[in-house]
Parts: sequence; structure tokens; C-alpha cells
Amino acid sequence: MPLSTTRLRANLYRVMDKVLKTGVPAEVQRKGRLLKIVPVEPEDKLKNLVPHPGYLIGDPQAIVHVDWSSEWRP
Repeated sequence: MPLSTTRLRANLYRVMDKVLKTGVPAEVQRKGRLLKIVPVEPEDKLKNLVPHPGYLIGDPQAIVHVDWSSEWRP
């Protein structure tokens, strides 16, 4: 059963919290038309990453124990 805009206005945050918690869209009746408040899954930003192979040339274990103390200046 759709909510009226008056009822939505009075309970806006409760309605939005319920939609987020349950995932069930809330329906609102406005000027004879039906509107839905639906949760949207966040976009996965990591899917846009492009792999860059070959930037480490040589043995990775060789850089683990590099001593940079002679280069460091306080």
C-alpha cells in the first residue's frame, strides 16, 4: 500500500531507514502517480583499476632487506 506524501513527510527518516535495512522499496502516491524509494548498491570503484604488470624488475625479496639508513637525513 503506497504512502501518502503527508505520511512520508512525517516519517521520512524512518521510511528511508526501513528501506535501507530491509531492501524493500517504499511506494509513495503523488498526483495520481506511483513513486518508489529504492536502495542503490554502491558502485565498486576498484573495478576501474587497470593492472600494471612488470614494474618491479628483479627479485622482490632483494628489496625487502635494503638498508637505507646511510641515505636518511634527520
